[in-house]
Amino acid sequence: MNEQIRNIVIAILGTALVIGGIAWLSRPGSQNAAPTEWSAGALEARESFFDFGTISMAAGKVSYPFVIKNTSPQLVTITKLFTSCMCTVALLDYNGKKIGPFGMQGHGVIPNISETLLPGEQARVVITFDPAAHGPSGVGAIRRIVTVETNSQTKPKVEISFGANVTP
Repeated sequence: MNEQIRNIVIAILGTALVIGGIAWLSRPGSQNAAPTEWSAGALEARESFFDFGTISMAAGKVSYPFVIKNTSPQLVTITKLFTSCMCTVALLDYNGKKIGPFGMQGHGVIPNISETLLPGEQARVVITFDPAAHGPSGVGAIRRIVTVETNSQTKPKVEISFGANVTP
């Protein structure tokens, strides 16, 4: 009888943990939450690709600031920023604030952002690439992507990317 009660208690606790986890992940502000207010506006990147050329692992990290602009007459809110690889981090530089750094989605929590750009306003997405992150096997041509998610109905994502030829 005690074994049966113990199994029931374990089943109840397991169910409670699963339900609690689902509730926690679906709460407002969780990393998968959709914007609560959509915008008809859109952000544009001044340039969508930058080529670092040939860079050496031994020389260390390299950075580049991409400029994004609200080209619409509507407010646009940046909701998330993430990279395509753990060798790259990005931060949002807006109104004197540096928000981040943000890394690769799926490798740790990517927190939500809530920075609203007025019509005509600009921000910078500063990317930093570590050519030594992949070790000796990381030589050769690379291309990485940084994604800026917004509350725009017309263009919810802005992707910027960079490339390089990594040498030892």
